[in-house]
Amino acid sequence: MAFRSVLSVTGADHSDQDVRTAASLCAEVGAYLSVLVMSPPPLIMPSPLLGDGIPEWPGQRAQAIARLDKRFRQIERFSQDMARLETTSREIHKLLRAMWRCYDVDIANCDQASVGDAVRQRALCNDLTIVGPALLNDINLGPLVINGSLFDTGKPLLVVPEGAEATLSPQRVLVGWDSRAEASRAVREALDLLSAAEEVRVALVDPVPTWTGSGAEPGANVAAYLTRHGARVSVDLLPSAGKPVATVLAQHAIDTSADMIVMGAYGSRRLREWLFGGVTRWIVGKPPLPLFLAS
Repeated sequence: MAFRSVLSVTGADHSDQDVRTAASLCAEVGAYLSVLVMSPPPLIMPSPLLGDGIPEWPGQRAQAIARLDKRFRQIERFSQDMARLETTSREIHKLLRAMWRCYDVDIANCDQASVGDAVRQRALCNDLTIVGPALLNDINLGPLVINGSLFDTGKPLLVVPEGAEATLSPQRVLVGWDSRAEASRAVREALDLLSAAEEVRVALVDPVPTWTGSGAEPGANVAAYLTRHGARVSVDLLPSAGKPVATVLAQHAIDTSADMIVMGAYGSRRLREWLFGGVTRWIVGKPPLPLFLAS
């Protein structure tokens, strides 16, 4: 599909790099950019109190004072986070006015449990969510944002690791295919990218020819589907040789000079392991690649 509305989620302390990446991609395809700046604070859990909030018994009185002190510190932290978010929002407005004029900026200061829902609601009303390198390296906020934007939204996610040359007009694309619904949705969501590319390589790792699953000729069905949509497709059957599938696909993408990998995402735990483990870093000493995901 064509990407006309793009969501960029970033943290309050590392927004410039991610926003620049998203704005450049939007300018490339003429898309509207919505920026969500997030700074999840600790949970604020008010305690039920009586009278002035401090019981008369000495032991309970000390505990109540400690609870109040903790609550006041949390409220102070919340206020500081809001001030930081507002400052970051102003800075992003200034940055985007010089780069791309079709945009809006919103802030969200919510607890950890609400991050996913806050992102999900915005992802539902955009064609694509972009996670840049700064947020990807935030091990506290990054996984929550990815889970919220990708799962239960029906919308794709573009992960841009550090050092990747991101584009929404890739010339060489590697599709990781395994005949599962998630891979099919990733291909469908990336159809415009794949149809416009100079070369699309459909890669299957250790495929087994069957009358179900991969079919009697693994990769032939999805290659035919893509060809009907104007893509120039070839099929690569790859042995794993005992290596993880992600490692095999990453190395093949590098060997074939791919600009992007398109693949399905199969669950939050597995996705988190891939994104924050090895896939976004690919292979030590090798250049990273953008990763287009759908679930």
